[in-house]
Amino acid sequence: MPFFDMLQLIMYKLPELNFSFDQFEPFIDTKTMEIHYTKHHQGYVDKLNETLKDYPQFSSLTIEDLLSKVGELPSEIKQKVTNFGGGHYNHTFFWQILTKKLPSNFSSFEEEFKQKGVSLFGSGWVWLVENGDSFEVMTTANQDSPLLQNKKPVLGLDLWEHAYYLKYQNRRAEYIDSFLKIFESR
Repeated sequence: MPFFDMLQLIMYKLPELNFSFDQFEPFIDTKTMEIHYTKHHQGYVDKLNETLKDYPQFSSLTIEDLLSKVGELPSEIKQKVTNFGGGHYNHTFFWQILTKKLPSNFSSFEEEFKQKGVSLFGSGWVWLVENGDSFEVMTTANQDSPLLQNKKPVLGLDLWEHAYYLKYQNRRAEYIDSFLKIFESR
């Protein structure tokens, strides 16, 4: 395949941020934000595009549609799309939520959000999601997305060590508390 034709197939790209890397100091440090975005998130995008290069029929789907249809994908790419597509979607959502207000009813979920985040074994995410007509707090392992379970994320926090280790080391509870403080002033 000619190089220019291959470029046309690559749909997924790193989203532009509407904030600077230092905007959330002292809660999330500048260096972590920069590495998180330019290395980790970019890596998920690159690997997703590489996974789909031989499957152009899926390159026109939004990332949400791609994840919603993961069960219909060929078996040889299903797990990679779950991992890399989930990583791309989850991080894109994370960057977007950082500048939004929390839902007015979040305070009723805050303690459960913190408890489930601290209790998650290994790496993953903690979420507040819409599940039909109600809200629930859930965790996902690795880069699994709530979209895989037909749930709509409202708030999500990356609990992979790359998201907090430079500043918080193994103090996940402190990281979760700091993340929530970002929203207190809004």
